[in-house]
Amino acid sequence: LQNGAVPGERGKQDKSVKRGNWGNQIEFVLTSVGYAVGLGNVWRFPYLCYRNGGGAFMFPYFIMLVFCGIPLFFMELSFGQFASQGCLGVWRVSPMFKGVGYGMMVVSTYIGIYYNVVICIAFYYFFVSMTRVLPWTYCSNAWNTPDCVGVLDGNLSSRAALNLTHLPPCRRYVLDLSDDIGNLGEVRLPLLGCLGVSWVVVFLCLIKGVKSSGKVVYFTATFPYVVLTILFVRGITLEGSLTGIMYYLTPQWDKILDAKVWGDAASQIFYSLGCAWGGLITMASYNKFHNNCYRDSIIISITNCATSVYAGFVIFSILGFMANHLGVDVSKVADHGPGLAFVAYPEALTLLPISPLWSILFFFMLILLGLGTQFCLLETLVTAIVDEVGNEWIIRRKTFVTLGVAVVGFLLGVPLTTQAGIYWLLLMDNYAASFSLVVISCIMCVAIMYIYGHRNYFKDIEMMLGFPPPLFFQICWRFISPAIIFFILVFTVIQYRPISYNDYVYPTWAISIGFLMALSSVICIPIYAIYKVCRSEGDTLLERLKNATKASKDWGPALAEHRSGRYAPVFSPSTESHLEVQPLQPEKGRSEAAAVSPVQGSNGSAHSQDSRL
Repeated sequence: LQNGAVPGERGKQDKSVKRGNWGNQIEFVLTSVGYAVGLGNVWRFPYLCYRNGGGAFMFPYFIMLVFCGIPLFFMELSFGQFASQGCLGVWRVSPMFKGVGYGMMVVSTYIGIYYNVVICIAFYYFFVSMTRVLPWTYCSNAWNTPDCVGVLDGNLSSRAALNLTHLPPCRRYVLDLSDDIGNLGEVRLPLLGCLGVSWVVVFLCLIKGVKSSGKVVYFTATFPYVVLTILFVRGITLEGSLTGIMYYLTPQWDKILDAKVWGDAASQIFYSLGCAWGGLITMASYNKFHNNCYRDSIIISITNCATSVYAGFVIFSILGFMANHLGVDVSKVADHGPGLAFVAYPEALTLLPISPLWSILFFFMLILLGLGTQFCLLETLVTAIVDEVGNEWIIRRKTFVTLGVAVVGFLLGVPLTTQAGIYWLLLMDNYAASFSLVVISCIMCVAIMYIYGHRNYFKDIEMMLGFPPPLFFQICWRFISPAIIFFILVFTVIQYRPISYNDYVYPTWAISIGFLMALSSVICIPIYAIYKVCRSEGDTLLERLKNATKASKDWGPALAEHRSGRYAPVFSPSTESHLEVQPLQPEKGRSEAAAVSPVQGSNGSAHSQDSRL
């Protein structure tokens, strides 16, 4: 049986002419891998691993993957695929919770703004690496201070080596830091130009939506693995690389009992998979209705985590070589976040023969990893806008919507290219997409499992995939995953420390802005819920709540050919505009189709208006 067709019936199209679909399933898997595998896999996971017990950290990490990561990933993919809608349209399942979708849009907006600034810095390093000697190799540049220390300086002392990551020769020139977050200073023109390049690349790759981005990911999602393998092979041949790898992997089993280790493992799984950003729902909405998203969720989640582990070997093999060269412990050269990507690792590359080549490969890999995530962030916003308006006029002009969102994103990113830009970037990274994501994900689980009803959702998945979700996932969705999400939220609150950057402590007003950014996404949920309840029918508050939370009439599969059973189409003016009718035999004339009076069901049989429902 093909796409639910009965024997003797022509195979159903299972394609949305109105919204479009992926060219094939490989495009979806590669796009989702590119979305989930980002810069954090390279610059955050290896550091977390060695800080939290080395190889022992792998145990809680994979436990959290199985009980939280994969179930949440499968839930979001199935949610978007079933309704064929973006992060706003899917909330026809329970209209009162549409604020969750708006919260996802706000989070994706924040991340999209600063994420492309990180990509633009990678672009800058990529361009300046095209030289015979890397600019940060020696301290003979005009911008260097008397305190500058380079790894190739002949008189490098142990004291200087300890301060290596705090006095990089090139970062001072790239950022030209001001003394305070409120002192923006001037725009760094090289970074502004690279930011423009980043947004142009993203726009061109999404100019035709998933039709164009689906082709680009064949390169952007696969080539980083080629670069990782090249750097890994080069790294393990260097003296001291084994020391670095052992430092990365040696298990410290006593840390297994530390709650912080489990909290870091859960947080890393949650954030690295991109849950609650809206991107997973959006990407899955372009799947065909009967695609096996259960299989895809397992493949993509495991690939994401395996990439993190693999990247750790690449990073620590080079850092071990660097520590051996300087005669210091690996911990003295290890760093995380932007400090690893733009300071420690580039410094280590200067020690290699033909260092510009390795630098070009490394930053090109960072660019591709960043672009894979940025594609989905932008497509999430564009899809939400187009689906929400929903008329033919905006669908035909989706390219202009993409251009508009890209231009706005570029303009909002300009302040991050000033001399105080790095302060604002880290502020957004620490607050805009932290505990708010956890709250959004938790409310989404509750809304689907307990408001819409777990039995209804399990039946929806069985209708879509041909089998119900396995018992393990049913238990995780209802009990285990929400409990872990709540644990992450509590852990985030307990472990909270005011943000700082090296020796700079953020002022109170800046931290207040950070909290406002975090609340701006969460506050969408109660505001829209109150609005929806007030607009719902009913004489009492309880009646209004019931009407606001029950699924709308147009909830269900987007194509009429898939709406069977309790979704059997009974057309009315309110639902007709949301359903796309796909003719099973498009070659027949309209006159012949008009003569057919019964409504065609998903199995090819005729349904009268009084269906079994």
